[in-house]
Amino acid sequence: MHDATMKEQYRLALEAAHEHALRWLDGVDERPIRPDLDVDGILARLERTLPENGESAERVVDELAEASGPGLMAMGSSRFYGFVIGGTLPASLAADWLVSTWDQNTGSRQPTPATAAVEEVAAAWLVDILGLPAGSGVGFVTGATSANLSCLVVARDAVLRRAGYDPAAGLQRAPALAWFAGDAVHTSVLLAGRIAGIGAPTTVGADDQGRIDVDGLARALAAHDGPAVVALQAGDVHSGAFDDFAAAVAVAREHDAWVHVDGAFGLWAAASPRLGHLVRGLADADSWATDAHKTLNVPYDCGVAIVRDEAAMTASLGAHAAYLPAVASISDPYDRVPELSRRARGVPVWAALRSLGRRGVIDLVDGLVDAATALADGFRTLPGLEVLNDVVFTQVCLAAKDDDAGTAALGEWLRDEGTVWASSSTWQGRTVVRFAVSNHATDADDVRRTVDAVARGAAALGIGVR
Repeated sequence: MHDATMKEQYRLALEAAHEHALRWLDGVDERPIRPDLDVDGILARLERTLPENGESAERVVDELAEASGPGLMAMGSSRFYGFVIGGTLPASLAADWLVSTWDQNTGSRQPTPATAAVEEVAAAWLVDILGLPAGSGVGFVTGATSANLSCLVVARDAVLRRAGYDPAAGLQRAPALAWFAGDAVHTSVLLAGRIAGIGAPTTVGADDQGRIDVDGLARALAAHDGPAVVALQAGDVHSGAFDDFAAAVAVAREHDAWVHVDGAFGLWAAASPRLGHLVRGLADADSWATDAHKTLNVPYDCGVAIVRDEAAMTASLGAHAAYLPAVASISDPYDRVPELSRRARGVPVWAALRSLGRRGVIDLVDGLVDAATALADGFRTLPGLEVLNDVVFTQVCLAAKDDDAGTAALGEWLRDEGTVWASSSTWQGRTVVRFAVSNHATDADDVRRTVDAVARGAAALGIGVR
């Protein structure tokens, strides 16, 4: 009787969740993108004191959906351009539901052979479609910060070993390690460096699009006598620009430095033959970090850490304990991430890649670039506005001409009006409204509606009026 009752609770709760999910998906693209209520407004809708008695699973799901609805951002909308969020492909969303239902702690291959095997296939597909070295180690983590952290820990240990020091002895007596990055290094890399114990990088300069100054890198490496790490960037968060990987890697190799690439959304350019000029030399690096929940459009959360030398990856991140099942010659999933316990994040990646195929991934990436290019072209037709960056990938930085206050007001107007959500930022000393195209569903009609919304906002604010 208990089993039957529990099964019925699961059925009713999942049916309720299914209904709420479909209702959300049916309306997400036409509702205002902004939430209607802030955190305080949602708190007012929730019980603040834990009730003495519980409630049925079905009713809990209904209560959660009803209370949360007005506070949800339509991040899955094809006109959400704030941050690089990505949409969600149908197959990857459904696979993620199964991951939660199966509840497999995918740390070891032995107790969870199904999800571990699916992840291994997904990892091999990723390495292949991104043109990275076969046999690279792949770890599925929470996001780009964790992916960068994983790679920088491996990089730190590897260069210390080259210098004759055992990193297992701790960093207190380790040789001085320097690491270098361009001036536009992303905050996730900075945070990862702090957590990895190597501090902040020495920045070596960048051009007006955020690409690393290779000559500055060469000078910095020449001035340092000791182990070194170089962080490069695939896809600047404002301009979308890519570092000159071929030149930078060549300089780093002269000094035996480890080269890491932060490619949270931009690494996926490597999947597109059309974009090959952006990633020339990228595969010659030692490690790469990216997010599948950005460009590939799987549900949150899923970052990917990739290291050319899998043995170095497992040496730094591998876990060992008597109670953990292991096969000496084969690394386990927990040997390639900083976690023992985690959901099977690679399964939705497998589903996304299986549903798209190689051609579909290429079309997805190229489609995002086409949409960003079309947005920039549309914005350039509007009086009083200008696109500040060279649009080479998926980022567009828009500004009112010589009017930072007007730009800031335009961003606020757009987010309040609700047709479009784009983030405000500061880039190259200018206030900008940044449009990051990362949803597979963004099409020509979304571009038209976005340009129209910007035109209405500019007119309402008197931008471009003489």
